Amino acid sequence: MILTENLAKCFGGNTAVSDLNLDIPAGEFFCFLGPNGAGKTTTIKMLTGLLRPTRGRAVVGGFDIQKNPVEAKKLIGYVPDNPFLYEKLTGREFMRFVAGLYQMSGDHFEEHCERLLGLFEIDRVGDQLVEDYSHGMRQKLSFASCFLHRPRIVVVDEPWVGLDPKNIRFVKDFLRQQTQEGTTIFMSTHTLSIAEEVADRIGIIHRGKLLHIGTVPEIKALAEHPGSLEDVFLQLTQGDEPL
Repeated sequence: MILTENLAKCFGGNTAVSDLNLDIPAGEFFCFLGPNGAGKTTTIKMLTGLLRPTRGRAVVGGFDIQKNPVEAKKLIGYVPDNPFLYEKLTGREFMRFVAGLYQMSGDHFEEHCERLLGLFEIDRVGDQLVEDYSHGMRQKLSFASCFLHRPRIVVVDEPWVGLDPKNIRFVKDFLRQQTQEGTTIFMSTHTLSIAEEVADRIGIIHRGKLLHIGTVPEIKALAEHPGSLEDVFLQLTQGDEPL
């Protein structure tokens, strides 16, 4: 469902992502880990069509994101690390705006809108302006709108910011359930304990280069001494140069 071939992005003389090769099948929960500035968000922006690669290509659901952007984006749901929501719309109005982008029918929209607002426990504030929402409520509205058109691929960038422990547990379980129903999840996060719990496979990027990719046990086996995923991650990403 997600394929990258020598995907790279340069900003002037700086290479943010270098020759990234990924092959992520349908229904996989893939966690993308790396220190700040490692290239995670740049990768995500190329996968979602927000940045044009310097070289290489990204294929999403069988469509090249640059050559067939509309077809590819129909399949994608995206929750950025800092979601932009129209503050002068109510929650339900924002959901209707998103439905219009995906050309959803009225009946289809009403059914899924109310179900998702209820699931994320924001139906009671659905008629309030987004400007009055807390950060956590905004994050939950972003998730609800992401799943409105039933995407086959969901890309989430550090989704836990602003969520309390109860909602972190709900979102984590919800995303896991989506993969069991065939949705592919590509998640970038700094919360290594959650990645260790939910990931089918993990990719670790450092200084723009993919260091290792594998299951949690495979990644943990790279450590010099037995330890947590956090211990292994810190070992692999120490120093100024990619390992």
